Amino acid sequence: MTLTTGTAAAVPLPAPPATAGTQLPEDLASLKVVPARHPWRWAAGLLAAVVVAQFIHGMATNPGWDWATFRAFVTTETILRSVWVTLQLTFYGTVLGFLLGAGIAALRLSRSPILQTIAWAYIWAFRSIPLIVQLVFWFNLSYLYKRLGLGIPFGPTLVSFDTIGILGAMGAAVLGLALHQAAYAAEIIRGGIIAVETGQLEAAAALGIPRFRQAWRIVLPQAMRGILPAAANEVISLFKGTSIVYVMAIGELFYQVQVIYGRTGRVVPLLMVATFWYILLTTLLSVGQYYVERYFARGAQRTPPPTPLQRARGFVRHIQATRRTAPSSTAPSTGGRS
Repeated sequence: MTLTTGTAAAVPLPAPPATAGTQLPEDLASLKVVPARHPWRWAAGLLAAVVVAQFIHGMATNPGWDWATFRAFVTTETILRSVWVTLQLTFYGTVLGFLLGAGIAALRLSRSPILQTIAWAYIWAFRSIPLIVQLVFWFNLSYLYKRLGLGIPFGPTLVSFDTIGILGAMGAAVLGLALHQAAYAAEIIRGGIIAVETGQLEAAAALGIPRFRQAWRIVLPQAMRGILPAAANEVISLFKGTSIVYVMAIGELFYQVQVIYGRTGRVVPLLMVATFWYILLTTLLSVGQYYVERYFARGAQRTPPPTPLQRARGFVRHIQATRRTAPSSTAPSTGGRS
């Protein structure tokens, strides 16, 4: 092939490469397909499996774990009652903490500098003071304040009452956990709200949507995607942190385990009893977190990935379909004669 321009000499051009319709498919078909191999990946996986198997074997055969004592105490009435107390502390602390935290987050997001300062001071104080100090303070409220009253600020008191007997050990624990949780919940909620693009609020305001409806129908569903992971992590942390109320002699899980191994001297198996219940209930909370996050992810994912249960059902259906089609595919041919 040549290119001619006016009176200039012809310039030879290189021949075009072979098109896909000539020899390229035959060349590709003749190539040998070799699957990718990852020997180091398999070696690392095998090593990890061996380490895990050794650990499980050691736990099963080492007499120091004393699994007989573990089985004797893991489902006793005392332990089950203490698990129920732990769940109560977690539930009340979570509900009250996040309700109060939502209000504090609203104050931090308000346009009033006074309300912003009050909310910031609350968060600063309750995140700075250790939880055990807060619990001891509320437990000894009657020592610090003999009487509480309602009346005119800096004026006469209209109604007053003694603080002795108002807050028992359980009430003081719930109050301390809820106030402590509210400081962290406020920042979690505020972070999820400010992560929503402001352009959506501007568009909603341009359409004349009321502010409450904007917050409830537009901001909150999107903010929940950012709030839920951190909130679930905080709930699980609170569930395990309820063990700190042992200083108030409340019969929650860790306190009862301490009482039992203080009487029997079986420290390791009783600690494994507490560990078993913490792991079991934390796993249930994690499963609940997964499905709640999946629910609020509907707006971002048109087709959410299948759940583990759906994957297991699909795998079982695939195996059943394979078994049904296997005999027909391997049946001998009759050559077309009856």
